[in-house]
Amino acid sequence: MSKSTKLIGALLSTTVLLGTVSVSSAETLRWARAGDSLTLDPHSQNEGPTHALAQQIYEPLISPDMEAKPIPALATEWAVKEGNPNVWVFRLREGVKFHGGEDLTAEDVVFSFERAKHESSDMKELIVTIKSVTAVGDYTVEIETDGPNPILPNNLTNLFIMDKGWAEANDVTKPAEFDDGEETYAVRNTNGTGPFMLESREPDVKTVLKTNPNYWGKGQFPLEITEIVYTPIQNAATRVAALLSGEVDLIQDVPVQDLGRVADAEGLIVNNAPQNRTIFFGINSGDADLKNDNVEGKNPFADLKVRQAMSLALDRDAIKQVVMRGQSAPTGVIIPPFVNGWTQALDAYPKADIEAAKKLMMEAGYGDGFEVTMNCPNDRYINDEAICQAAVGMFGKIGIKANLVAQSKAQHFPLISQKETDLYLLGWGVPTFDSEYVFNFLVHSTTEDRGSWNGSRFNNPDIDAKIQSLGSEVDLDKRNATIADIWKVVQDEQIYLPIHNQVLNWGMKGNIDFPVQPEDQPHFKFLKFN
Repeated sequence: MSKSTKLIGALLSTTVLLGTVSVSSAETLRWARAGDSLTLDPHSQNEGPTHALAQQIYEPLISPDMEAKPIPALATEWAVKEGNPNVWVFRLREGVKFHGGEDLTAEDVVFSFERAKHESSDMKELIVTIKSVTAVGDYTVEIETDGPNPILPNNLTNLFIMDKGWAEANDVTKPAEFDDGEETYAVRNTNGTGPFMLESREPDVKTVLKTNPNYWGKGQFPLEITEIVYTPIQNAATRVAALLSGEVDLIQDVPVQDLGRVADAEGLIVNNAPQNRTIFFGINSGDADLKNDNVEGKNPFADLKVRQAMSLALDRDAIKQVVMRGQSAPTGVIIPPFVNGWTQALDAYPKADIEAAKKLMMEAGYGDGFEVTMNCPNDRYINDEAICQAAVGMFGKIGIKANLVAQSKAQHFPLISQKETDLYLLGWGVPTFDSEYVFNFLVHSTTEDRGSWNGSRFNNPDIDAKIQSLGSEVDLDKRNATIADIWKVVQDEQIYLPIHNQVLNWGMKGNIDFPVQPEDQPHFKFLKFN
């Protein structure tokens, strides 16, 4: 591979704690987690559980393995084009068929990238630097970027390839508008190249997958599962009971309060590993007035002292010990240590100091406090609603009365993307393992192709320009210096309130050999039975 390809491996390099676990059936795997996939449309939502299901059915050019390292998937090799640093060349795997029997060709890749760049796609920030995607014969694709982009392959591990003819025949050439509740054929039906095929789908109830008899990876992966029964179980107690009783074989999110109970149960094991995900509060500091507060004509969050006070009121250590039962890593920045750009200095967080926070509130003119709505999901992150409940009490100590509204992620996420919430809980993983991903989605001002999850409304043209420069800067030292500059502004402005990095706890029973994946994506083609 080229030097550029080696660079990708270096940027994506990470560690994972491996474990050996066990299950009852030799073919069917009964899998559960708190929340369901939001949609089967592979370009509609950039969300972890949605990608976790899609990874079983669809495939990208480059796939993460169970250590989140990049391996060839639909592309067998990739490199910068000789003589033109603005072009990446991808060689496609020959003989691959979609579940419907269609042959994979370069035209399908071109179509999929164009679809993913559409305004209704939630994946467009990943490929914003791409100028054109061109088929060169049936099995070669050239991707031209706006200037050299040494880390383009980092952004492709969740960029799934669809069959062009199938999409055209079913009128799904554009991604479904998730926030508007749009129903299309691709929302409930699939045609991928992955190891498993969709058998049936009942959203929020059950999804059944069957093995793909024509999968190209036979002989390369264990492929020991013939059927997957995926059941979202929101209630933590019910989810654990299902594992203990044998109704399910694997749950991704063992509640922290039940870790000992599951680990001590005969035939069960809990594997854990640090996750590539940070949990934080978003604050609307950009609008002139808030929609969801009791302060008329101005925005209290626009005052830096208020945001600093909130950070001092947030007792991250107490959340770790009381809410998370020790299963979290408090942090002062919204990226985990896996990510290029992370430093120990950024990770440092302030200890809770209520008196100092009250002083800041007084100086900002809000000594008597104010009311605001806090929005929180209750089925997406580990103890998400409990974190918000704890924060309500903490903010209350400095006069901020946060009125908690906790609801399903399907209702919560559109509030953020449509800029309808002023204080909200969000978690962010970084599949590219590079800070540019975070900046494109969360820091860049909201434009047609960037900033779609920037609920803070932060808007800084100089920072926007620096973020955009990251996509074409080939001097890594200079690029990393720019990343550090951006993080300094993000931290100095207290754009977000970081809480902690998550720790993953997967519970399993009888005969499974399956490591915990740091992006919380179980790629079941790797699973083996003992």
